[in-house]
Amino acid sequence: MPDTDPIVKCLIWDLDNTLWKGTLAEDGHVEIDDAVRDVVVGLDARGVLQAVSSRNDHDEAWARLEKLGLGEYFVLPHIGWGPKSESVREIAKRLNFSLRTIAFIDDLPSERAEVRYHLPEVRCYPAEQARDLLDLPEFSPAVVTVDARRRRRMYQAGFERDQQRERFQGADEDFLRSLDLVMHITEARDEEITRVEELTLRTSQMNATGVHYSDAVLRSLLSDEDHDVLVVSMADRFGPHGAVGVVLVEKTARAWRIKLLATSCRVVSFGAGAVLLRWLTDAAARAGVHLVADFRRTERNRMMEVAYRFAGFTTAECACLAAFSSSEGTQCLHLEPVRQDPPTTVRVVAPALSDSGRAGEWL
Repeated sequence: MPDTDPIVKCLIWDLDNTLWKGTLAEDGHVEIDDAVRDVVVGLDARGVLQAVSSRNDHDEAWARLEKLGLGEYFVLPHIGWGPKSESVREIAKRLNFSLRTIAFIDDLPSERAEVRYHLPEVRCYPAEQARDLLDLPEFSPAVVTVDARRRRRMYQAGFERDQQRERFQGADEDFLRSLDLVMHITEARDEEITRVEELTLRTSQMNATGVHYSDAVLRSLLSDEDHDVLVVSMADRFGPHGAVGVVLVEKTARAWRIKLLATSCRVVSFGAGAVLLRWLTDAAARAGVHLVADFRRTERNRMMEVAYRFAGFTTAECACLAAFSSSEGTQCLHLEPVRQDPPTTVRVVAPALSDSGRAGEWL
């Protein structure tokens, strides 16, 4: 695999003579090889999502997958008679994944060629390689995090949540309240740093600086008394969202500097970034310090600039800024915080960031 190719995030399977042996419509009875079953289970454990693009009757094929004990492992099954390139494109769109992170496996060279022609970024594999996929580097992430191991279940819960939203009659805030959302903000532990680094690297729209903090830098800050490395996770009645945000705060006697605030695009609709800023503002007001926020404009993080401005941050001068130096192209935004009311759409459980603060639910 070339160095420029990312790890595969979703593998899309053909069914007949690829996932299982035989052609369902002709043979009426198909089985799956144990080695291929092990690949499906193994990829799932590594956090690689799996979907289906197959020319079959949907109900009959899906019933067979469930009878084989494999239905739960697949998201977004596209079983029908349209071009497979359209199925692959639609799956990538629903997952919000770059086509460069999508792979497709099929026994027919004509099907692989059709996908490759319309979607040249998608990596295509012949069915004969199915047993060997776990040995390929593009399916072997260097580290498998807790969130990666439950990624498929989180996406399945997300699809169910989206369906509920479409059916919900009422205001968006009422729907959010119906979810029983909980945001947990915790001090990062050593085993969470890999996921934190991943968030700084992969989150672009909701990343205030676009700066990537390496694993080594983040680990060094865990023991630095002047810094707090915070991990944000969310859950609701449909299940966990996993780690969805990271905050890096540098503290001085007069001000707290938000050096990094990044949240996953998956929780933008829940207002996660705004909730974090409100909580930080309230915590700083309790501590009697100003808030300073690093912001560096990128091609994609306009939403974060709007969030900071909406929270009241400005470019006003203040003596507290003298304690901080900024890299070229980075603005230091400033806020004199006042106490904030907790949000009505999500419960926030957080640590105390100062002696005057309190740990537990934000009330």
